Amino acid sequence: MARDPIWGDPGGGALYHRAMRFGYLSLNHASGISPAKAARALEDRGFDSIWVPEHSHIPTSRVSPYPGGGELPPGYWNMMDPFTSLAAAAEATDSLILATGICLLLEHDLLDLACTTATVDVLSEGRLLLGIGVGWNAEELAHHRPDLPFALRYKAMRERVDALRTIWREETPAYAGRWERFSESWVYPKPVQPSIPIALGNAGPIGIQHAAEYADHWCPIDAGLKNDQGRPDIPDRVGYFRRLASEAGRDPSAIGITIFAWGKPPRERLDSYAELGVERVVVGPPAFDLHDEEAVLKFLDFWAPTVEHYR
Repeated sequence: MARDPIWGDPGGGALYHRAMRFGYLSLNHASGISPAKAARALEDRGFDSIWVPEHSHIPTSRVSPYPGGGELPPGYWNMMDPFTSLAAAAEATDSLILATGICLLLEHDLLDLACTTATVDVLSEGRLLLGIGVGWNAEELAHHRPDLPFALRYKAMRERVDALRTIWREETPAYAGRWERFSESWVYPKPVQPSIPIALGNAGPIGIQHAAEYADHWCPIDAGLKNDQGRPDIPDRVGYFRRLASEAGRDPSAIGITIFAWGKPPRERLDSYAELGVERVVVGPPAFDLHDEEAVLKFLDFWAPTVEHYR
């Protein structure tokens, strides 16, 4: 994980900044750019990662409000399966990191998810980064897990992460928890990586606590990082996250930070992220609408000079 400072500015300025990588969040819908084409375009333009979101379905009841406010954008109910898409992206690229942004971890069968994630890691020769979260749509989770109260989803996520790591690590794993339980079994394949890295995307107080205690990586959305007074304050939240990690007996510098930044953040804001030691910024469409292939490639071309600048 590159953290060494670099000097200089391709434009001739005297700006000092640290190296920082860039990823792209694809809406991954069937009428848009294919995962393979998007992945090749990203690798060609110097991006280090592709991130794909997940919603297996959106209940039409629409009881849970959209966190962004207003009507739910159409991108949310048009997403393809993330792991199938990442397998296609793996075949089309050589070094691009393949990430879920994010996988709704609790909306899967445990053993099936362990096999699926390990398979993608094998096919990509060790390039999977599993971004996870608990989700905001209570009805969606209830369809998958009627046994799991929505208020207990964070506790269930912690147990599921532990169970997945046990399966990936041990030859004949077994598990006996509150929500996860299976007898000693052979579960193959095993990942190429010693354990698939887990990135938590939570930005609220409970989510930050979980990420600090057991995630390999933290990947919040910048707009959700607010201080105790409710004002946007990314330096404050990054500092808070690192304090929590230290209090949990972990080395904060060993936990990478990726920030999702919507729209087109100005250079000054990106510089501030780099100075905070943020490892990666993930950019995506300005809104969760449906975008065709031409629009996506145009957007990536816009970002390519910035990606090169921070390398």
